Amino acid sequence: MGDGANLGEAKAQARRHCLTAREGATLQARAAAATRLWALLRDLRGATIAGYLPIGTEVDPTRTMRALTHDNTICVPVVTAKGAPLRFREWWPGCPTEAGPFGVQVPTEGGWRVPDLLIVPMVGFDAGCNRLGYGGGFYDRTLSGLGNAQSVGLAVEAQKLVQIPREAWDVRLDMIATETGVYRNPAAG
Repeated sequence: MGDGANLGEAKAQARRHCLTAREGATLQARAAAATRLWALLRDLRGATIAGYLPIGTEVDPTRTMRALTHDNTICVPVVTAKGAPLRFREWWPGCPTEAGPFGVQVPTEGGWRVPDLLIVPMVGFDAGCNRLGYGGGFYDRTLSGLGNAQSVGLAVEAQKLVQIPREAWDVRLDMIATETGVYRNPAAG
């Protein structure tokens, strides 16, 4: 897909486009995407699920996370160092949190967990379940090191591009839930 400089600029342009589109998404679209996520995951029992505490205009998965705490262990990502994979700390409704790196809230108590399934925020995506993140590579490093863990992106249709610019280390998600449906990675089985 061209040289590194061109690919980097293509990703930067895609990020700007998708962030603007996400900012313009309606509250109804965001709520419908979160409802679709709940419908996709509601039958899980006994799983360790990594959600996330949203920042900015990210679609908010916390209602689904709250509901899933009844039959599952929920955790959220914690950035421990630049260039390191994410770690996941247990989360429950009302748990004490503090601002971590990038202004993301992180739990101050609770055990460290290894997720079976990750709910992944994103800047953009395509129908092949390629994800465009913020550019730090945290989720790519994390997903590549978790083996059999499943990944479900959460977005609104406005964030969808025809094709996400990809580099060799970019990890495709297994599924992406939006307000209109669920995209599935055919290679995920």
